[in-house]
Amino acid sequence: MAHKFAETAFTSKVRALQSKAGSRISYAAMDQGEDYNYLISEREATFIAERDSFYMASVSETGWPYVQHRGGPLGFMKVIDANRIGFADYAGNRQYVSAGNFVSDNRVSLFFMDYPNRRRLKLLGRVEMVDGNDPEILAALSDQNYLAAVERGFVIHVEAFDWNCPQHITPRFTESQIRDEIMPARRDEIASETEAGKAAASYAEISNATPEITEVLEDTVIGNGPIELVITGMRQLTPRIRGFELRSPDGRELPYFTAGSHIRVPMRLANGRLVDREYSIASDPANRDHYEIAVLHEPDGRGGSRSVHDNFSLGMTLKVDSPTNLFPLHEDKRPTIFIAGGIGITPIRSMAYALKRADAEFQLHYAGRERRDMAFLNELERTYDNGIQVYASKDHQRLDIEATLAGMPEKSLVYICGPMRLIDDVVQAARKLGITADRIRFERFE
Repeated sequence: MAHKFAETAFTSKVRALQSKAGSRISYAAMDQGEDYNYLISEREATFIAERDSFYMASVSETGWPYVQHRGGPLGFMKVIDANRIGFADYAGNRQYVSAGNFVSDNRVSLFFMDYPNRRRLKLLGRVEMVDGNDPEILAALSDQNYLAAVERGFVIHVEAFDWNCPQHITPRFTESQIRDEIMPARRDEIASETEAGKAAASYAEISNATPEITEVLEDTVIGNGPIELVITGMRQLTPRIRGFELRSPDGRELPYFTAGSHIRVPMRLANGRLVDREYSIASDPANRDHYEIAVLHEPDGRGGSRSVHDNFSLGMTLKVDSPTNLFPLHEDKRPTIFIAGGIGITPIRSMAYALKRADAEFQLHYAGRERRDMAFLNELERTYDNGIQVYASKDHQRLDIEATLAGMPEKSLVYICGPMRLIDDVVQAARKLGITADRIRFERFE
């Protein structure tokens, strides 16, 4: 068995139901290769350290599961090593249901949620309860600045974990996250509307804005297109790339689009002029309850990305035209090579969704300056495993375009999206190798 979570969770009855539903083929690859997803890596450790709560399920003597919410200071769940995580159990309502369950059955299931970014890590393990006889472990699990009595420690020996896709995770935000997102824009708006002597409104005054003012903010409408899209989710994908989830205000399905499509997004520039900018739809074409776009902040650009990053907020309505596709994906079963540079991953992500659903053969080559700057990278590596090659120039990883094209399967089609230099290099390499121009398809992000 390869994927340790699948080994435990995919029982014979689960696999039979997957086969009946037609999804078994998508999970078959999890059974291959060496064992994985049972050792905590830097990625999981960082994610866990950024959480201030999680859900924990234990098994009672009656056979019923018991699910409990656990909360505390940021990072109160500690990563001890690659095999163990743990947390201090502070005095609560003194029911001891979870603790009692662990006495007879030490199995535990955990859910770590990142609602704003729609990420979820699920983990299976076995609990070891630590009491006052092991003060060293208790001290390592405790938070010195959290003034509550520690009753015991829970050390969880990790057996398996898995990352879930973001579908159906409703974005939720803490009070501080909402304040950080909305209040800077509101501060500027208030300052411009008030007389000169009152322009320097304090942050405290803005934080105490009335519900009526907040409602006006959320009712902002921009654009003249026939389709209304409400910004229902925002994700900071990288330090410079922000993702936006767009839905119908009445919850209806959005107009159909094909992989590679874009929408023209309205925005107001700093000089007050209303303009449109084209952004690829990066989401799954089969999922029509929302569109997702990703916008790279370019301070030295024409002002569009700066307007999006500075002014777009949750609840804003964008009136747009129907999606348009100038970068369509082929419909036959020819093998596909995707080459994406930086923000050029957005249409490629949508295309990868479509080909995976069609069970078509493809490779994805993704290049960027460094991993932290590459949008959707963790998700793509999770989803496509060996089907993706990553090239981070800061780590001295370089895409050998000519070797990639020379080694691709016969009759493959090549799709490139990214900087002009990348596209030009691919076109020149294809010409040198005698690959006909009709097999090289590209979209420039200028």
